[in-house]
Amino acid sequence: MSVVLVLNADCGPLQRVSLRHAIRMLFRQVAVVHEARPDATIGVYPIPTVVRLVSYVVTRWRHGRGPSWSRAGVLARDRGVCAYCGKAASTIDHVLPRSRGGRNEWSNTVAACHSCNNRKRDRTPAEARMPLRTIPSAPTWGSLAG
Repeated sequence: MSVVLVLNADCGPLQRVSLRHAIRMLFRQVAVVHEARPDATIGVYPIPTVVRLVSYVVTRWRHGRGPSWSRAGVLARDRGVCAYCGKAASTIDHVLPRSRGGRNEWSNTVAACHSCNNRKRDRTPAEARMPLRTIPSAPTWGSLAG
């Protein structure tokens, strides 16, 4: 199923929703089509790729802090690419292993493929001789939306 970007009334990005959810938003008239696929409709509605809310939604909380840590967030931040070899990632790895006091934080976790995660085990990247291709950092809301 397609994913549709939802913009606030001021055209700032808010989130991504399913096509079904976007059509429901159009039907309830809480959003309008901002961009659509050419010559494609669902009933009377053009198939949207971007919808804009009719009323502004206050998102002050998003500007004060970034998103909280999650496994899915780490995979999204790293675009599903292993931080060690560059292949497709399916797991996360702690740079400083949890057995040594490493925590679930943005700066301590990276996306990793299964083989690299097993190869590194409970060692640091330097001890395992597996240098990181990117330095982990906390993402912003905008970087996860894009």
